[in-house]
Amino acid sequence: MTAPAYRLPRLIARRIRMEVLEWSGTWWFLLTLVIQAVLGPLIGLFVWSAVYPHDPYVARYYVALLLVTVMTESFEQHTFSQKIYDGTISHDLLRPQPVVVTVIGTNLAIRIWLTAMGFPIALLIGLAFDISLSWTAVLTALPVFVLSAALTFCSTFALSLAAFWTERVHSIVGFGWTLNSLLGGTVAPLAFLPEPWREIGKVLPYYGMLGLPADVVAGRVHGLTPVLTGLAYQAGWIAVLITVSVLLWRAGIRRYTVVGA
Repeated sequence: MTAPAYRLPRLIARRIRMEVLEWSGTWWFLLTLVIQAVLGPLIGLFVWSAVYPHDPYVARYYVALLLVTVMTESFEQHTFSQKIYDGTISHDLLRPQPVVVTVIGTNLAIRIWLTAMGFPIALLIGLAFDISLSWTAVLTALPVFVLSAALTFCSTFALSLAAFWTERVHSIVGFGWTLNSLLGGTVAPLAFLPEPWREIGKVLPYYGMLGLPADVVAGRVHGLTPVLTGLAYQAGWIAVLITVSVLLWRAGIRRYTVVGA
């Protein structure tokens, strides 16, 4: 029997508390995840600061991007796909709640730890580069951050569902991560990309995962209309990816039960 919809927030909150406690014993591993997450923005910061040494946008953008990255990282190719490979997803299927409750709880718990560890790094880098941020821009960026996190999760989860059909899910998610770095704003801010890549980046979901919230914090995207347009763009892709995930889940779980894995 599936849990009623009104109980889902309570179930997710309970799962988050459990996962936060479980992950507290692996702080050294979480620290390696933080280091891995900040490397890309740090490299971009040093490279583009050398190219545009007098442009304050570069430093603001990459410090914001560092925060976005550590706050929105998703690892469902490890935490979820592995359950398909070793068969332990069967235990989740027998629970009286949607499987996604555990997936979301684990995702948010890891993000809490990464944010707690990554924020001091972003603060130190901001102080080192004498970066000043507008509180108006930071507050405006909060809903963009939330949708960015949701979009990243939906994208990673959709790709991780490929585990029902192939054992190469890590390569598939890795390819998605590469596209995200190239067109999402890590390798270069979208504004620095040549045409037609800039326009392509504005259409695909990757900019909404990384570059858009960083641009809002950095002040490049400002004003009510551009921010609302960005939120609508993120929400549209979230709806698309949720639909894709539901279809893949239904097809994958049918295959899983038929094969009897």
